[in-house]
Amino acid sequence: MRNSFAMLTYFEAAVIGAVQGVTELFPVSSLGHSVLVAAWLGGPWRELPLAGESSTGTPYLAFIVALHVATAIALLWHYRRDWYAITTGFAVTLRTRRVDTVPQRMAWLIVIGSIPVGILGPILQHPLHELFSAPLAAAVFLTLNGVVLVMGEALRRRNEPTLAEYGRRFARRETRRAAFSTAELPRLQADRPLAALTTADALGIGLVQAGALLTGFSRDGLAMVGGLWRGLEHEHAAKFAFLLATPAILGAGLLDLHDLTGSDSGSTGPILLGALVSGLSSLLAVRYLERHFRTRTLLVFALYCLIAGTLSILRFS
Repeated sequence: MRNSFAMLTYFEAAVIGAVQGVTELFPVSSLGHSVLVAAWLGGPWRELPLAGESSTGTPYLAFIVALHVATAIALLWHYRRDWYAITTGFAVTLRTRRVDTVPQRMAWLIVIGSIPVGILGPILQHPLHELFSAPLAAAVFLTLNGVVLVMGEALRRRNEPTLAEYGRRFARRETRRAAFSTAELPRLQADRPLAALTTADALGIGLVQAGALLTGFSRDGLAMVGGLWRGLEHEHAAKFAFLLATPAILGAGLLDLHDLTGSDSGSTGPILLGALVSGLSSLLAVRYLERHFRTRTLLVFALYCLIAGTLSILRFS
């Protein structure tokens, strides 16, 4: 078994970065795939999750979470206009102590939805990752992730509110004083279904999202299921999941960066390459998923998780 994480090669880092970048945003669990792909490939790949294992965790898992920083940066770039509106809107609410616009309300929904993972992540992230980093555990949770995705589609409301109904609902709550410029109106109108979520909705979706602390469950998949349960269409549920995941992914990456600074300097090159590949893969993934969820559902991802998880259970049990 490897004694040093510095033995991670450039090829391994690139492959892991590509896997993480795609699966972090696809509702199929990035961490679960990082464990399972290494286990399926076998040989030196299978040793990676345990390389340099210590009482403070494995550098491999820290490397995986560090790749999340690249994914978060990719999401911030892709939704840069939304994040500009959300962050400036949040600053305005702190000054005025009022919520008058769609971006302002979305800002607070994201803050509220981030509370569960913000509390549970620093406490449970390392223990759960260490406890369930074995391939069999990841395979079981990946299979259960598929079950949850199927349940999300089954629980989805048959008669989803129309955009006009969302607009009326939001208008009754917050926007009697709102005045949007002509240039902003189309984009902000499209986000009205998200702003129509209640604070309880946002907190519930955040709690569901925290289930991704278990290796094999998808952060975005769970958040999307929560959004579908609250009546969002797939397109809006996906966007809210990506917006909600951004601070969680960035926070998780920053939380573990100190583990990488203590690793052998020989791993710096592969880590940087992995991060670059992860970021580019994430950009491609989010663009694809936006198109996918305009007309399609979670079922194809659920089927994949059920098949891949079951085969992995048979392989590693």
